[in-house]
Amino acid sequence: MAASDFEILDERFGSCVKGSARVEKLFEGCRWAEGPAWFPMMRSVVWSDIPNDRMMRWDETSGVTGVFRHPAGYTNGNTVDREGRLVSCEHGNRRVTRTEHDGSITVVADKHDGKPLNSPNDVVVKSDGSIWFTDPPYGIDSDYEGHKGEVEQSGNFVYRVDPVTGGIRVVADDFDRPNGLAFTPDETRLVISDTGNVNPKHIRICDVSDAGTLSGGELFAECTVGGFDGFRFDDAGRIWSSAGDGVHCIDHDGALIGKILVPEGVANVVFGGAKRNRLFICGTTSLYSMMLPVQGAKTF
Repeated sequence: MAASDFEILDERFGSCVKGSARVEKLFEGCRWAEGPAWFPMMRSVVWSDIPNDRMMRWDETSGVTGVFRHPAGYTNGNTVDREGRLVSCEHGNRRVTRTEHDGSITVVADKHDGKPLNSPNDVVVKSDGSIWFTDPPYGIDSDYEGHKGEVEQSGNFVYRVDPVTGGIRVVADDFDRPNGLAFTPDETRLVISDTGNVNPKHIRICDVSDAGTLSGGELFAECTVGGFDGFRFDDAGRIWSSAGDGVHCIDHDGALIGKILVPEGVANVVFGGAKRNRLFICGTTSLYSMMLPVQGAKTF
């Protein structure tokens, strides 16, 4: 039995896992695995190995892993937009980029108020085509995850890129180090984690207006082991978040209802597979997955 692969803390989590399911290691050999993105057409997950300055791709049809891109600008967070294009946060180049269908790279954002960004960390695309990303300075703190450099922005902000004009503006300026972010399935709220000098580490939830502004920002959940980094919603509105001991499942009321236990710290997750019911997990050095009886929220 695989009961040791998960922990039920609330009866609500019982329907989210199967006793026969196991955490599978798909690949090992990373230095810091991050930013998984699922590509349905390729039946593949692409993720970042930040210190090794490469992006990796695991093929579901063959189980084979190869290098997707190297060098990769010390890419961190990735997502897929509504046209099936890869959108990436590049620590090393201090920018957000989009990989077009022909393989060319378009710069989405690299400056605000005429000054370089810190080091974009994680990114999400709304159904209207707007691109939202966080910008803490992890990629310029040292040469480990990018290139050591000076902070030129006045803070660590959350940004929105307009889908029509390409203009960039700050939508949240009261986080210490904003990190992971995801829209609720109905896109009326945006959840953002803070991995800075906050105790306990937590995620906050903001209301999203039709005009693309944020309000609120109340505390939603506190992390009990390590800190929340990247996360995704399932189609029932539960959050599946990275944590120090694996993946934490958080219900609508902010309660931790269960865990997927992973033998190393987790940085980020993404739902994938043919039915969106396979959770891909970026552990510190490895890519894992687990089949679930729930589906990830549809984002494309």
